[in-house]
Amino acid sequence: MRFVWAVVAFIIAAVMIGAGIAQRTVFQGPAEASESIQTDRSTAYTMIDGAVLGKLPGAQTLRVEGSSNVFVAYGRTEDMRAWLADAAYTAVTTGDEGGLQTSVVQPTVTPRPTAPSAGDATGGTDTTGAADSTGAQAAGGRSPVGSDLWLDEFEQPGALTQTLQLPADMSVLVASDGTAPAPSSITLTWPVDNSTPWAGPLIVGGGIVLLIGLVLYILGIRHVRRSRRPRRKGLPLPVTEPIAIADTPDKGVISESSRRPTLGRGRRALIALPALGVSAALFAGCSADAWPQLAASDSPSPSTTVIVPEGQFPPAVTEAQAQRIVSRISQTVAQADAAMDATTAETRLTGPALAERKTNYTLRAAIPDRPALPAIPAEPVQITLPQTTNTWPRTVMTVVESDDASAPTTTIMMMTQDNPWSEYRASYVGNLEASTNLPELAAPYVGATQVPPDSSFLVMAPNELAAAYADLINNGQNSTSWAKFDTANDLLLPAIEDNKKKRTDELNQTGQGTAEISFTASAGPTAPIALATLDTGAIVAVNVYESDTAKPTNADAVIKLDNNPAVKALTGVDQSAKGFTTTYSDQIFFYVPSQGSNDPIRLLGYRSSLLEAKVSP
Repeated sequence: MRFVWAVVAFIIAAVMIGAGIAQRTVFQGPAEASESIQTDRSTAYTMIDGAVLGKLPGAQTLRVEGSSNVFVAYGRTEDMRAWLADAAYTAVTTGDEGGLQTSVVQPTVTPRPTAPSAGDATGGTDTTGAADSTGAQAAGGRSPVGSDLWLDEFEQPGALTQTLQLPADMSVLVASDGTAPAPSSITLTWPVDNSTPWAGPLIVGGGIVLLIGLVLYILGIRHVRRSRRPRRKGLPLPVTEPIAIADTPDKGVISESSRRPTLGRGRRALIALPALGVSAALFAGCSADAWPQLAASDSPSPSTTVIVPEGQFPPAVTEAQAQRIVSRISQTVAQADAAMDATTAETRLTGPALAERKTNYTLRAAIPDRPALPAIPAEPVQITLPQTTNTWPRTVMTVVESDDASAPTTTIMMMTQDNPWSEYRASYVGNLEASTNLPELAAPYVGATQVPPDSSFLVMAPNELAAAYADLINNGQNSTSWAKFDTANDLLLPAIEDNKKKRTDELNQTGQGTAEISFTASAGPTAPIALATLDTGAIVAVNVYESDTAKPTNADAVIKLDNNPAVKALTGVDQSAKGFTTTYSDQIFFYVPSQGSNDPIRLLGYRSSLLEAKVSP
């Protein structure tokens, strides 16, 4: 019976081990699936839709081969379509039966110039305009490299391979340089789960059953051998006498080491060793994907629940995008500052931020020891508050700490992108004080809505804020807006008063009785920018002009600029009988509470700099 069970065990072991090995060899499927995309090279851009990328689960490995440069970028599908709206491009989408199909999409808006004009401040995107008859040719030559719309981009000559894991609402752009045809050889590869979780248990289990079968087989042999031994009856033993061992010849003496049972134990050991060796070898050959994944995962820790309002648009940028945009702005402005090049600065600055730079370049060109304006720090970006929108213009607020230990500063900026083809440009730049407490803001992946300039949901509409603060500067406590502002913690108002006193004292030293100086503040020409906070208030950036006019009170007197080289450099004269008007530009950031709140309007940060000087009319 032991032999029967041994044979059964051998059969079961063979089936189990064979099945396990078969799962890891002949029955194991491929480790990846691939799709090839071939285009006719008729367009400069190829857009692979998110549905194509998500055709199979898992990360997507994209390989693009071209004859020259290969450029790949990914971003939101709607943003990518907006960027391609003025050019013909090849769209790769999924067909009705799941296959891939390519088609050429013609322009839907009038082609734009390859670079936005410096004075373009309208920011609108004509999504209803008719396509120009020239089509892609008129928009040709626009390089996709470095666009602020891309979440990330890659560039390499000849061929490029990149592993991505993009959601369904993102797409991939493939191009060469924006002029040459896009690379036509594209391959998408997805990993396929070909794990065999029962191969390991089958092989190891088969080895165990094989070992059991061997044990049964050995026990069966032992039983048979014992049953075949002769059985003798007992006989009376003869009387024996002692034999002298010394006289006994060595012949016929049987040593202990030559007994048969010892030989039997050695054979059984030699039989068992191959079984253990086979099991160990099979066990060692099983990788992790040959076993069931039974380990319990850690329980997720609770996190703060963020409720996104229904129908809200996605944020304009991600945190990584904002960091890259700030770095580019910082680098470009640093180059412009070094070369005193206003044209370069204009590619990344606009509004009051650009105006103060232009004035500084003029002064530095005329006055060798005139210091440059503070640099825009590149990193780290501490706070990112993007506008939630799917149209243009788009706004992003950032707070960046300087990494300069000798002069640590915290810079707050409002950045705006006018249209899909332009880059983000900083329009307002200010410094936050160390004691400034920002209101609670939405998470970067949620974003904030932009508050209209005439909003009635705040204690003061954004388009009224600059004029109200100018009245505060002009009239102090007599201003009708005095009670609406937190003047006790306002650091700008005393700084303005100190400047007024300094300018008055300087004029009185040389012209007392023959000249006078007057001060006035007014709202600047730049429109305010406001982004909502979580408490339904808003952070509002405004522009205020401060002007002082020095003029003689005696017909025979003149105003000289011996001690004012800055005004002299801006006006081109060193004296005037009519006097001079000097204007400073203030970029001011406020927190404005919601309507019905008893909290005052708080100053968050500011930047004040000389803007212009001219001879009084």
